[in-house]
This record gives sequence, structure tokens and C-alpha cells, in this order.
Amino acid sequence: MAEMVTYLPISSPFIRFAGRFVDEAFGVAAGYNFFVFEAALVPFEIVACNIIINFWSDAVPVGGIIAIVIVLYALINIFAVHWYGESEFWLSLGKVILIIGLILYTIVTMLGGNPLHDRFGFRYWKDPGAFAEYYKTGDLGRFLGFLQCLILASFTISGCDYVSMAAGEAENPRAVMPKAYNVVFYRLTAFFALGSLCVGINVPYNDPELIDAFSKNLPGAAASPYVVAMRRLQIGVLPDIVNAVVLTSAFSAGNSYVYCASRSLYGLALEGKAPRFLAKCTKKGVPIYCVVVVLAISLLSFLQVSNGASVVLQWFVNLVTASQLLNFSVMAFTFLRFKRACEVQGLSRDSLPHKGWWQPYAAYYGLAGCLTMAFVGGYTVFLPGNWDVPTFFFSYTMIGVFPIIFIFWKIYKKTTWLKPEEVDLFKDLDEIEEYTRNYVPRPARNVFVKYMDKLFD
Repeated sequence: MAEMVTYLPISSPFIRFAGRFVDEAFGVAAGYNFFVFEAALVPFEIVACNIIINFWSDAVPVGGIIAIVIVLYALINIFAVHWYGESEFWLSLGKVILIIGLILYTIVTMLGGNPLHDRFGFRYWKDPGAFAEYYKTGDLGRFLGFLQCLILASFTISGCDYVSMAAGEAENPRAVMPKAYNVVFYRLTAFFALGSLCVGINVPYNDPELIDAFSKNLPGAAASPYVVAMRRLQIGVLPDIVNAVVLTSAFSAGNSYVYCASRSLYGLALEGKAPRFLAKCTKKGVPIYCVVVVLAISLLSFLQVSNGASVVLQWFVNLVTASQLLNFSVMAFTFLRFKRACEVQGLSRDSLPHKGWWQPYAAYYGLAGCLTMAFVGGYTVFLPGNWDVPTFFFSYTMIGVFPIIFIFWKIYKKTTWLKPEEVDLFKDLDEIEEYTRNYVPRPARNVFVKYMDKLFD
């Protein structure tokens, strides 16, 4: 994506590139898939908020908490949307401070800096072990446990493509976007990998509190593995602080998804790929009907009233994972078509503002890997005695819907599959290059920004 976006930094790039470099119908299918991905994350975060709140008390009915969160999202996105950017900046900063603090917490406590003076180190890697058996015993069971972690990791990495969505509004995008992609890479490596490592250090996979939370839906027990670890070490106050920050993070994430999903649908409406009435905005520029549609989808969170929280969370995890893996597959395939068009039309990739590594092999690997994981995600329903209609539905809906949308739009609009020589590589290019030539960089506002610019240059 970095290679294509820095060459043509336009808004909603990966959706529009799919239409420009492959087929308009392919772009429409990608756009609706992205919308479903964003919209499905809203009820997921609402359910997560309810679980976290239950850490303190389960006195408030599940339906009441869900209703309150939805109303707050409606108020923020309709009447206070101008505060969205500022609030998200500070809430995101809180998330960064939290994960850094938890990594430092892990280092200190594993070396004995805890009330029990227990120098546990990597104890849980030996007892009960680093690889949990799943469904089967022995090596097959441990492989299935690893595969389940890989499926959950596929969900966890959802959203790292958001940096591409800012390309059309970024200042001097050809200079700042490569830095932004580097930041994402380093952040994923440091926070996600280290965060996973810390969880494995702090809590064994057979911890009774975690097992009860997911098998019996006990309130509050699984608010956070770090909170469970702090309870094990008899650390007071800190679990409440961590849980409060996690709650703000979950609420913030849900609010972000309401915003992004509504704008994705709004973009489709503006291009005539969704009903025109969805393009209607309030005086403040809020696409009111798009917000209403997203909030209507968020009502799926009420499934938690009649089903366990962990069950509903898993349904949304399955839906979001499949949708996001299809997004990544679209990106990889679109890049392969872009690269082929460059070769046929004589545009050297060495002349591009950014050139990706190990191409096209990395794109082939990404395409094959993401498609494989998309189909593998719900494999457990096919095991003997594990058939479950909701799990199958949430795991494979988008895999079936994507080609249906593609075929429908192709027949309805009679779109053509673009040949490499037919791909328009130069639309909008003159404006972008003129902007880049005339851009006058502004000095860094402070030492911190100056340091970050040098770090990710």
C-alpha cells in the first residue's frame, strides 16, 4: 500500500485503487466489505465495554449499559463530531502510555518486584507450558492451539491499514506517508509482539479465573489478563486504574468505528454506489443517515442479552477477521495489478517516491496467506460435534457476500476487467506533483516532533 499511496495519495485509496487498477466492480465489493468490517467493530466494542464495566459491578443490566453506550455514540457523532479528532488524539495517547506501562510492569514483577516477592520469570512457559492443546492432544493439539492464536492474531492486526485512509488529507503526503507506514510497522512490532509476550509471562493459559470467564461468562473476571495477573500477585488499586484506561480505549475505539464506518458508507453514496439519500448531511457536514445506519447495526450488541458475552464477542471477532483478511487480500491483489501495469506501460518502480521490498513475492505471500486464513478462521464448526449456525454465519458471510456484490455490480454496470495497458496510472498525477513541487515545509513545532521526524525518516 505504501508504494501505491505515495505515488497517488488520494482519499480512500485502497478501495479506489481496486476500482482503478482492477475493475470497478472489484472496488465496489472492496468498499462494502470495508464498511461491514468497520460497522461490525462497533457492536464488538460495545460488548467489550459491558464486560469491562462488569469488572466493578454487574448491578446495571446488560441491556442498559449497551443502550447508554449507543446513545453516547449517537450524541458524539451527531452533535459533537467537531471534537472527534482532538478527543481521539488524547485517548490514543492514553493507550500508548498504558501499553508502555504494562510492558514495564511485566519486567518489574517477573523479576520479583511485587507484593509476594515472587520472581516468577518465565515460569508459565514451563508449567503449564507455552503451547496449549486445543481440541486434540499431543502435537496435533498443540498445532491447533497455535493455529487458534494465529486466527486471533488475524483479528488483532485489523486496522493497521487506516494510515492509508489519511493519504488524501495529509500534508505533503509523499514525504510524510512513508514515515507513517514505518511508525505503524514499528508500533505493531513493539506493542503487539511485546504485549503478547507479556501476557504469556503474566498469566498461564490454564488460569482458573480466565477459564471461568470464557466458559461460564462470570462477570468481570476476564476484563484484562493484566488485571487477572495483578490479582494473582495481590496488587491493589492498579487493576482498577488499568481497567479504567482499557474502558476508555474500548469506548474510544467504538466511537472511531462509528465515524469511519459512516464516512465509508458516505463515500460510497457520493460515488453512486450506495443509495443517494445516504449522502444527505446536516448543516455541520455530518452524514446523518449514514450514522443512523451504523448505529442500527450496533444494535447487534443486544445479542449479548440472550447469549454469553464471550460467545457474542467471538461471533464479531469471526466476522471482523474474515472481512479484514479480505481487505488485505484486495490490497495485495490490487498491488500485483498495479505492478503489472507499471511494467507494461514503462513506468519504472525505481522512479516512485517509495519502493516496497521483495516484490512481487511479498504480495503473493500476503494474498495467499490472507485468503487461506480467511477460510481457516471458522474451521472449528466443521469438527465433529461442533457445528454451530451463528459461528458459521459470522465466519463466512463476507466470504460469500464479496463475490456476490462483485458479480452483481459487474452485470448491473457492465464493468470490464482492466488489462494492464488499460489501467490509468496518471489520473490526478499532475495535481499531486505540482503540489509536491510547490510545497514549503514548515519547521518542527517542538523538539519532540523534530526527534520523531528524524527517527522515522
